Amino acid sequence: MPGHIPPANPFDDNLLQHGLEDSGIGTCDLNLATRELALSPTACKLFGLSPDESIDYTRFLSLLEPEDRERTERGIERSIADGTNFDIQYRIATPHGATHWLRTRSAVVKGQNGAVHLSGIVIDIEEQKQLEAALRVREGHLRSILETIPDAMIVIDGRGIMQFFSKAAVRQFGYSESEAIGKNVSMLMPNPDSARHDSYLERYRATGERRIIGVGRIVSGKRKDGTIFPMHLSIGEMQTEGEPYFTGFVRDLTEYQQTQARMQELQSELVHVSRLTAMGEMASALAHELNQPLAAISNYLKGSRRLLASDTEENRAKIESAMDRAAEQAIRAGQIIRRLRDFVSRGESEKRVEKASKLIEEAGALGLTGAREQGVSLHFNLDPDHDLVLVDRVQIQQVLVNLFRNALDAMTESAQRIMIVTSSRAAGDMIEIAVSDTGHGIGKEHQARMFQTFFTTKKTGMGVGLSISKTIIEAHGGRMWTEDNPAGGATFRFTLPAAPSEGLTDAG
Repeated sequence: MPGHIPPANPFDDNLLQHGLEDSGIGTCDLNLATRELALSPTACKLFGLSPDESIDYTRFLSLLEPEDRERTERGIERSIADGTNFDIQYRIATPHGATHWLRTRSAVVKGQNGAVHLSGIVIDIEEQKQLEAALRVREGHLRSILETIPDAMIVIDGRGIMQFFSKAAVRQFGYSESEAIGKNVSMLMPNPDSARHDSYLERYRATGERRIIGVGRIVSGKRKDGTIFPMHLSIGEMQTEGEPYFTGFVRDLTEYQQTQARMQELQSELVHVSRLTAMGEMASALAHELNQPLAAISNYLKGSRRLLASDTEENRAKIESAMDRAAEQAIRAGQIIRRLRDFVSRGESEKRVEKASKLIEEAGALGLTGAREQGVSLHFNLDPDHDLVLVDRVQIQQVLVNLFRNALDAMTESAQRIMIVTSSRAAGDMIEIAVSDTGHGIGKEHQARMFQTFFTTKKTGMGVGLSISKTIIEAHGGRMWTEDNPAGGATFRFTLPAAPSEGLTDAG
């Protein structure tokens, strides 16, 4: 048809060349016979050459970084010898002294004249390399974190096959990474959990019902050597291309249980100290009571001496001397008892500036052991602006531990188990600490006697804990009392002297 222009052939070499050039892809051709290298304008630009600059194979190699030069030349020679495709990444030096990543992909081809060429394309991969480097850095950071955290991390797929096994998991379970990955996670569980685990996954896939996902719990694990150990397990879920994956975080509780046993020992020691303190209180009371009859004995003896003064018998002098000695010994005994009473009443204490929040935290680690396992919900509402107190740390922690344990005991049979610990500013430069529970409460008939020595509402209690606690608080210049908790149960409150911020020395 006249004037008709045939459509362009999409496979025309010129069109293809222009398309590559416009896309930022250069072309290259190495004549294997002459070692002459032909570069397209884009390829010249990528190599930092002018478009009309000629280049041969030797010059091309000189443009490469020394570390990449030998590897690239070896790859080219292997491609020529084997007739295989050539694909290699290398760096070239820029005019500014930096390096730039390029990639060349070529194939051995024969020209129309029978000459053999290595022809292909040159691609700028600098951005790709930067992204890869950034990804490696992020992966390195993530791996460093995973290798540092004490909790083991295990990733499994929907069939229970382990896909990731962290360094901490290696330490906890004794399996190497290669021994664990690709195996069923049930190998880390003792029976009957190991036999039931796959059925748990199948039920979840079928029903979607979450029973343990997102909820931490205490279970048993099995090491490579067969030993069973307690662990805390938390499981999370993620989806990748429609496939579920589960991530488990495992914390070895062996040391925790050992620490718990030590806490129980310390608690027993505190009970022992409380008994000694109670004995001290009784000694103080006994000293007070004994001083009166001893004083009466002294008076009686002195009166007897006065009566004997008028006696004229031969042994009167001996009787007078014996009476004098008896009076002296009675007075001496009274002095000893008064010294004992003074020592017991004062005690030995070292008061320093402490943080009330830290005292509560440390006492909680001892006194609230097992609280969460008992279903107790703990809430701490502590005032950070009024936190410094002048106290004997050990004595106040003894008070707190006693209140915490009493609160837990009171809630043993309660349907709702909530403990709230608060601290706030009180009048008279004091700080008030309150411990509230939702236990059985304290009857009105018992509230007035709660702090009396040997009074208790417990079946196995000694009745000295609250009495000792009240004595300690009053020795610090505070007061201690109890009242009904509006939410049910009881609230114990006590005050301590506040310390000014400038007096902070050992609060830490």
